[in-house]
Amino acid sequence: MTKTISEPVFTLTSGPVDAYPAVLRALSRTVWYDYDPAFQAFYEATALKAQKALKTPDVPVILQGEPVLGLEAAAASLIAADDVVLNLASGVYGKGFGYWAKRYCKELVEIEVPYNEAIDPASVEAAFAARPDIKVVAVCHHDTPSGTINPIDAIGAIVAKHGAYLLVDAVSSFGGMDVDPVASSSDIFVTGPNKCLGCPPGLTLMGVSTRAWEKMKANPLAPRASMLSILDWENAWRADQPFPFTPSVSEMYALDAALDLYLGEGPEAVWARHAATAAACRAGVKAMGLDIWAARDSIASPTTTAVKVPAGIDEPALRAAMRDRYGVTVSSGRGETLGRLIRIGQMGPTAQPMYAVIALAALGGALGALGHKVDVGAGVAAAMAAIDSGL
Repeated sequence: MTKTISEPVFTLTSGPVDAYPAVLRALSRTVWYDYDPAFQAFYEATALKAQKALKTPDVPVILQGEPVLGLEAAAASLIAADDVVLNLASGVYGKGFGYWAKRYCKELVEIEVPYNEAIDPASVEAAFAARPDIKVVAVCHHDTPSGTINPIDAIGAIVAKHGAYLLVDAVSSFGGMDVDPVASSSDIFVTGPNKCLGCPPGLTLMGVSTRAWEKMKANPLAPRASMLSILDWENAWRADQPFPFTPSVSEMYALDAALDLYLGEGPEAVWARHAATAAACRAGVKAMGLDIWAARDSIASPTTTAVKVPAGIDEPALRAAMRDRYGVTVSSGRGETLGRLIRIGQMGPTAQPMYAVIALAALGGALGALGHKVDVGAGVAAAMAAIDSGL
């Protein structure tokens, strides 16, 4: 007999995240024909809003698939067969990009650090000194399975100085903190609306520099007439140009609504509430005697709080207890962090400080139920104090 599983009351994960009500309403709109002039004009207007949000000099590409499509497409398009690629791995996702890069490049060089650490820009400078033939550098800004962030602005400045191309995975950071393609000197900047912008998964947003367009066009192996093609979408944002294939009309409605919310609230205000939620969560975790996964607060993400699972506690059982007892769903680790931590997401609509209190109460209660007693009251009090200090 199949067990009946109830819906979660609170989805406080690192993605997919809950969507804003306005986004959900937008998804329910009548689906237009993609070549209807009204939709073509709408698509162009939405692409221009995305340009404003990303702060790019050129209109960003919107690929019709969640951001893993954009990351793989970037590897296939930007990396040429004779390129040496430097991959910066500070976590599971950063390491994972190297597997894509290796398919297309001549040689893959890698800097890897422990998965609770961040990449030191000095190590990137040293890599160029040892290998001046490095052509492309790839880095994950927020490695979500670890809840850590890399200093991509400093890294980008080094890459630009050496004339190489920088490819940034900003999937779970853009919209939740101060990061953009220009400040990071990115040539391809991959993100999506399904994290901090509070949309369901379904689209990729991609900032592409002029020199990256030129490099991709010169790459004879860059995909064309393919789901992995970036080049096919270069001018698809224009109302007078055709789409390479049918775009996801409803997802475009959702993106448009999310961009209106983000620009209407103001990016700085959005970043501030993400940071405030994470600060409250970290304060509560520490007050309960638990440890943050990140080696130090300065590299801990404002969009995901990764918490070490105490010794002797089964991680799947902990998440199950949080969900079954309190209706709170959080994320597991991935790869090397699987079973070693849980991740509390602070993204989009759940980037509100009181959600940190809910997560902490559920975490503390679940640990107690599994025989690991913590002071839930101290955790909640610390989180509330952090919230009040920011008012």
